[in-house]
Amino acid sequence: MALFGPSGTGRHYVTVLRHPALLDCVEEALRLRQPRRARYLRSDLGRDSTYDVTASPLEGVAAGGVVLSFADISDREQAGQIRRDFVANVSHELKTPLTALMGFIETLRGPARDDAAARERFLDIMAREAERMNRLVSDLLSLSRVEAEERMRPGARVDVAALLRTSVQTLRSLARGAGVEMTLEGAEEATHVLGDEDQLTQVFHNLIENGIKYGGSGGVLRLVLTRSERELAFRGPGVRIDVIDRGEGFDPVHIPRLTERFYRVDSHRSREMGGTGLGLAIVKHIVNRHRGRFRIDSVPGEGSTFSVMLPMA
Repeated sequence: MALFGPSGTGRHYVTVLRHPALLDCVEEALRLRQPRRARYLRSDLGRDSTYDVTASPLEGVAAGGVVLSFADISDREQAGQIRRDFVANVSHELKTPLTALMGFIETLRGPARDDAAARERFLDIMAREAERMNRLVSDLLSLSRVEAEERMRPGARVDVAALLRTSVQTLRSLARGAGVEMTLEGAEEATHVLGDEDQLTQVFHNLIENGIKYGGSGGVLRLVLTRSERELAFRGPGVRIDVIDRGEGFDPVHIPRLTERFYRVDSHRSREMGGTGLGLAIVKHIVNRHRGRFRIDSVPGEGSTFSVMLPMA
């Protein structure tokens, strides 16, 4: 009734089902008196659903009829599609640097064999490509671990203010090299959340490095820690960490997809910067594990703000 509506009661099944695969399934079950299976696809309110349908012949009093059972396998099909897309993306991301390495190796064995200057230049490029593959594999392993633990909320008390101070100190030399002045506000007092120290450090490092690489044109990167007795996201005490740059920014149309694996606003620039396209996906999953919220705001020409909100311990 839910699938085909109440108006089908008493009508011939051909006028109700109106789906070639289902009709063939029913007719084969009637003719052969054996169970038959089919796949039924349906689209409701913009959501595609997939059903595994079994047509089983009835025996006894109801002999000559067929009962149809519909099993909703939409989630399984979606997971399978995500897995296939993921494998395709990984293959593509690895193929580009591998192709470059193979090309340079062939050149070094041939035309550039005795050209010292070309050899040095090619070796530098090969080293960068190998390092990019290494970062990609590391990020893939990290994302896999985070996803495996996402349902298990961490229970250790962690001082996020101290983690921010350490992250800023660690990455200050990277900021100087990019000509970026980095400031930290509101992290003087201890601020505790229930969390995983290593994973939260990874979140802060990813966001700060992104701010330096892609927002560095603004020359300033601000980190602001704010405490709230009633954070709207949790309806209770919370802490908010904003990473604010004054770079080029980007069109807000990209924001809903930025945390997807391998999604990039500017693919060429991201690869030139050494990005793997997985950083924000890792951030999102870690923040979810901590029962927090992750928000992105950007205005073209004015900069971007990446915000992490966590419930306080």
